[in-house]
Amino acid sequence: MLNLPPRAGVRLDGAQWSNLHTFAAAARHLSFARAAEELCLSASAVSHRIARLERALGTRLFLRLTRSLRLSEDGERIYQAWLAGQTQLEAALNPQDDAEPAGAVALYARPSLAQCWLAPRLADFTERHPRIALDIRSGNEMVDFRTWNIDLALYYSTGEFPSLEAQRLMDEQVAPVCSPEYADRHGLRGNPAALADCLLLHDAQAWERAAHDAEWREWARRRGVALPSRGMSFDRSDLCAQAAAHHAGVALGRRRLVQERVERGELMLPLGPFEPLGPQAYYLVRAPQAPSPRVRAVMDWLHRCAAD
Repeated sequence: MLNLPPRAGVRLDGAQWSNLHTFAAAARHLSFARAAEELCLSASAVSHRIARLERALGTRLFLRLTRSLRLSEDGERIYQAWLAGQTQLEAALNPQDDAEPAGAVALYARPSLAQCWLAPRLADFTERHPRIALDIRSGNEMVDFRTWNIDLALYYSTGEFPSLEAQRLMDEQVAPVCSPEYADRHGLRGNPAALADCLLLHDAQAWERAAHDAEWREWARRRGVALPSRGMSFDRSDLCAQAAAHHAGVALGRRRLVQERVERGELMLPLGPFEPLGPQAYYLVRAPQAPSPRVRAVMDWLHRCAAD
């Protein structure tokens, strides 16, 4: 177990830059082993570098779970700062004229994310970048960037994107959600055993290659809860949430997609707060070539939104 000293100022010398670079690779993959592969290091060397950085900062950057790794709150903050700095450095190394980037950018996103998270933020984008025309497309497929003529894609995923450039955009947390009326009718408040008499609402395409009930099964495994066999499946998480809000059953809501419904009282969390489910997160993905100024502007804006 790390013996962490009080937080102090950190001088970014050569050794700490190496440690930060290693941290960024581990944060991107959420895996020390995959970071080691990328950096041509041993997994032990990756672990030691991150431990040295954590000691220097006086904080844990990762939460080391039984079968997975995720960023701590400080780790997420530092990783987002690293990504923003990397984008600024790329811009400095590839100078353009001072004109506002212009042109079209094709952005592909999973339907639920496009509707519940992206669409409400688009007015801010058009105000900041009036000369960039976003072409937003949605679907559940993993797109071929060249064939589909896509510049950027947003996925909820475990983070495996061979031959592509992927940046981890933001984490997610989940919790069972239903209408207050449904919770009262089924005695569900604070009573996980009552799920046995409920109808479960499944996002059958939660992430690539996931089983139709993968989210609920993982949640139940972590909580030690038996699930009913009765269920209803959708191909969009937001449809699960909408059905739950109209008393159809209990959905496993993703915080970034259902928080507004919870705040409005349409949905409630009968079995406790949102919690991380596993390695799944939202990723910003692009083809490996260097992004154009207008694509880079969209990437910067998405990272700004994710950090808010």
